[in-house]
Parts: sequence; C-alpha cells; structure tokens
Amino acid sequence: MAANAVWGSFRAASVIAAVTLAAAGCAGSEPEARPTVLVTATTPEPEPLTHQVAEREFRAFVTNDDVARAAGDERLALTWTSDGQSQLTAAEFRKAAYDGDPVNRYQYGEPQLIVPKLKTDIYPHWFVAAVPRTVQGKPESTRTALMAFIRRGPGDRWRLSLTTELLPKTKLPKISVDDDGYATALSTTDDTMLIRPREVPGIQATLASEGPDSVARKVMRTGKYTSGYYTQVRKAVRKAKEKDLTLQLVTVATSFPIFPLRTADDGGLVLYSLARNGQLTADDAGKGATPPVPPEAAHLLDGTDEGSDITTSEVFQFAATDPPRTKKGKAKADIIAQAGTITKAGTRPSRTS
Repeated sequence: MAANAVWGSFRAASVIAAVTLAAAGCAGSEPEARPTVLVTATTPEPEPLTHQVAEREFRAFVTNDDVARAAGDERLALTWTSDGQSQLTAAEFRKAAYDGDPVNRYQYGEPQLIVPKLKTDIYPHWFVAAVPRTVQGKPESTRTALMAFIRRGPGDRWRLSLTTELLPKTKLPKISVDDDGYATALSTTDDTMLIRPREVPGIQATLASEGPDSVARKVMRTGKYTSGYYTQVRKAVRKAKEKDLTLQLVTVATSFPIFPLRTADDGGLVLYSLARNGQLTADDAGKGATPPVPPEAAHLLDGTDEGSDITTSEVFQFAATDPPRTKKGKAKADIIAQAGTITKAGTRPSRTS
C-alpha cells in the first residue's frame, strides 16, 4: 500500500508539472513552428499503345467481363465499360433479371487488333478489336464484333466504349497499316473523306428523320439503318394513333467518342453511336388516361404505368465506311455494322394530378 501511495503522489506531481509547463508556454514565448511535411503526388507514366498492350487489355476485358456475367454482377461488369457501352450493359443485365434468365456470356475467337499509331503523352488512347463472338449455348449466334476500347488518361483503366456487329454477308474493309502494323487514326475533322468523321452520325440521323428523299442520300446509302428508321417510325406512329396514343421518336447524334480509321482505299472506317428518344402520350391524358407500358421497356419501368407520358431512350452503335472525297458522286458512305437497344425508360406525372 505504501508503494501505491508513493506511485500515486508521483503521478499527481507529474500532471501538475505538465500543466504548469503548458501554462508557462502559453504565457511566454511563441511555440516552435513544426516543419511542414510535403507530400508529392506521383503521376503515372504514360504507357505507349502497342499491339502487346492491346492484346493484354483485350484479354483482360474478356476474362473480367465473363467473371461479372457468370456471377450476374452488373456493378462489376460496369467497371469495365464506359460511354454508350455502359448504358447497353446495364440494360442487358436488367432485362435478364426481369425475365429471370442468366445474362448472356460470350465465347471469343482470335481477334484482329487494329491499333492506331498514337502519341504516347496525348490521350485518349484507343484501339479496335474485330473478333468472332458467340453467345454461349447458341452456336448459330456467331457474329463479328467490332469492339472499341478507350483509355482517357495514364492513371485510368482501359474500358470498352463501343461494341457493334458486322451485318450479315458484310466484310470488314482492309485497314491501312504502316510497316510496323500500326493503323492510321483519322481526325474527326478530316476533310479528305466524303463526310468528315464527326459528321457521319448527323448524316445518318438526318436520313432517319427525313427519309429517302433527304438530301443526305447523296452522300450516304439509304437502307435499313438510315432511311429505314424513318419508315419504321412512321409505321409505329400510325399504330399508336390507332390506339389513341401519340408517339414521337427522334434520332440524334451523341457526345460519345468517335473512332475513325484510315482504310486501304484512302477512305475511312468510322465507329460511333446514335440515340433515339421517344415519348408516348395518351390522347385523353387530360382526362386521366395513361399509355400502356411498351413491352420492350417493361424491364426498365418495373411494371408502372402511372403518368400521362412514357419516355424512352435507345442507344445504337454503328460502323460505317466513308469513301475518299476523290470519289465524290461515285461512292457513298455505308452502314456495315449495327447493335443497340432501349436503355432507359420513365414516366411523367399525370396532367390531372
């Protein structure tokens, strides 16, 4: 007990001494300034885009995407995608969940890697893989997929930005490459093409809006995915009218990346996206009428049909050949690959509420 008393007295004396010293420091001299510790942020070194890098990243995507699909993990799958591909991937998972089916998994053949010669320190970097792709369990589903991968900065991961599929009986044009096998990336404003690459989506959207009589037919072929969209929309509008509904569908260009490459004939291959926005309205909305949920949008609306309007968004991804300007009047841009579906849907409050 004596020892404990001594120890207690010592602790109390120590506390009193510490308080006294602290008080003296406050009342007297300024405290010494502590040195500032500087933390230097390290910026990842830019990695040159090579065929080896493209091969590595393609294989990494295929492996990781399949892991996500096998697990039914939408969030994991989305970490490997960006731009329009993210919207399409999310819609694919939600459709599978709504139907009670597993999401599609894919088997890939040997890819043709189209790797443009890009400056190491200027981003984004990108490349395209042309590869046979088959839905597992459906051997007849094999198509050639054109997959555009993008890396927006040295500290970012590579992601799949766009996937489209060659149309039946259509071949990929020969890509111009240098002695080392690198392709030539075109500027989106390149004016040696019949259509500048950044204007290709707008030309297609014009044909979809105006039909086969549009002046845009002079530079782009009419067909299923150009003027055919115009015919498809007019037919859908008529069917809606018969059911006392008003349907509006508008095809527009997007802000998603465009991937243009030089072809061996001095033309171009352009990969890009379009969006189609729709609105379905009950003609008697003022009396509380609501439109029925379109079957193709049911998985995005959870079966709700409250509101006078149903809005939808679709994302389409394409590849088009773009002839050189020297062939003006003799050749036209042509759609050679297409993919896409509805990606968003929503309802607006009833006008009577």
